[in-house]
Amino acid sequence: MYIRKMFTQQKFILLVAILSLVMVLQACSTGNSETGNANESEEETPKDGGTLKIVTLSDATSLDPHFITNIPSANVLYQKVYETLVTFDEDMNIVPKLAKEVEQIDDVTWQFTLNSGIKFHDGTPFNAEAVKTTFDRLLDPETGSPQRDKVSMIKEVKVVDDTTVHLILSEPYAPILSILSSQEASIISPKVINEDEDSLAKHPVGTGPFSFESWESGNAITLNKNEDYWGTPAKVDKVVFEVIPEDATRLAMIETGEAHISDNVPVSELDRIKNSDNLNLTRTEGLAVEYVGFNTQKAPFDNVDLRKAVSHAIEREAIINGIYNNVGTLANVTMSPNVFGYTDKVQPYEYDINKAKDLVKKSGVNPDTEITLITSDRKERISMAEVIQSQLKGIGLKVNIQVLEYGAYIEMVDSGKHDMFIGGWGNATGDGDYNQYNLFHSDSFGSPGNHFYYSNPEVDKIIETARKEPNEEKRKELYEQAQTIEKEDAVAIPIRNYENLAVYGNNVKDFWLSPVNYLMISDATVK
Repeated sequence: MYIRKMFTQQKFILLVAILSLVMVLQACSTGNSETGNANESEEETPKDGGTLKIVTLSDATSLDPHFITNIPSANVLYQKVYETLVTFDEDMNIVPKLAKEVEQIDDVTWQFTLNSGIKFHDGTPFNAEAVKTTFDRLLDPETGSPQRDKVSMIKEVKVVDDTTVHLILSEPYAPILSILSSQEASIISPKVINEDEDSLAKHPVGTGPFSFESWESGNAITLNKNEDYWGTPAKVDKVVFEVIPEDATRLAMIETGEAHISDNVPVSELDRIKNSDNLNLTRTEGLAVEYVGFNTQKAPFDNVDLRKAVSHAIEREAIINGIYNNVGTLANVTMSPNVFGYTDKVQPYEYDINKAKDLVKKSGVNPDTEITLITSDRKERISMAEVIQSQLKGIGLKVNIQVLEYGAYIEMVDSGKHDMFIGGWGNATGDGDYNQYNLFHSDSFGSPGNHFYYSNPEVDKIIETARKEPNEEKRKELYEQAQTIEKEDAVAIPIRNYENLAVYGNNVKDFWLSPVNYLMISDATVK
């Protein structure tokens, strides 16, 4: 449908009407059961205005979409401050946004017809030149963006006229619209890029329903309603993302009405949430996978036999049941079952303590070698680290746990100084290329996502071939081949397919949680 062909005007109008109805119904289902019909509810009790407070575990690390590499940072901005040419609906279908029409001219040329009359928050007009300026910056090697490789297939951005732009690729790239729907492709004010691009790290300027007000590092980020928004305006006047590291405090703030939503829900508190009259839970099948990863280029885990030994020694089921309270499902690969390219034919190493001990001996690594396992300061991950520490002690390995604040954790894995880590990859597109290229291609070392520092020329070639393969079945076969080799190389131990959770109070309704784990709040209202 939309991915391959240009919409006729009639089909586009019908699609927008259908999507609008679906979004209204879905938004209602996220709020409390008294929401009822949205229009009727607004007429009876107007709910517009006020401040929506979202309490979160971790602060953002940057507000520049070309340098954001984590979901907590992107969540503050995606479809709030910044918008994209196309975007995802709640079911991860690609739908129009800043572009009202898309046509694939040939295998490597995509034409975008833009909505007119849109302005950035600084008053700069949105047009084809703004699109070109954004992508030229992202693609410029001197920019140094860790997101560059995600769009490196774009050879040229050509302005046809004020409302028409062509993206010309160097070769066919099957999931091009999916990457253009993700936060990496956010369209930025050309005035800021040309005059003070460094300011974007702390002061974003987009076209979205909210504009940036302030960032008190370590405390809160505040957004204001964009009164001149080109689309349907936001319902609330202000949004505050407040950093509250303590799980119990976040829940208490929701329960008392001091805050409205938290997307960091401790699984140990599910019973409390269920039994509370003032707490509600929304659950969405996610696109992310949690895993234990190895730095494959740093001793001792440059040794594949030791990586296999650890893979056999970790009892993954115990982690899912005992730590995660069965939230999410047991992963078999580092790609979610909800992502294109997933396979169930590749299975992880089974738990086998005797085989693990044999492989430790085979590796030749001294059992007295101290290993550091790093994790972010999420409660569940700390507990997982402690379980892994105990399990690896059973095969003679001494593991030291290092718990880091989220920003420090990101810096550590980006720098490659770690031995072993607990990580997760939140797929932002629903396509396997976002997993495979970013996690396993040798061009993605560090901040783009390859924290394994894994390099295998055969895997690189398979991933590159899959990117440009138009046949979906052949692409799936290629991803299965890549994942088979990655398993043989024991790069990571898949633990859990995510289930995204958000807890909210009775005083908020009409938001939704995306499979990527973004809070979508344009229609949210607060009492």
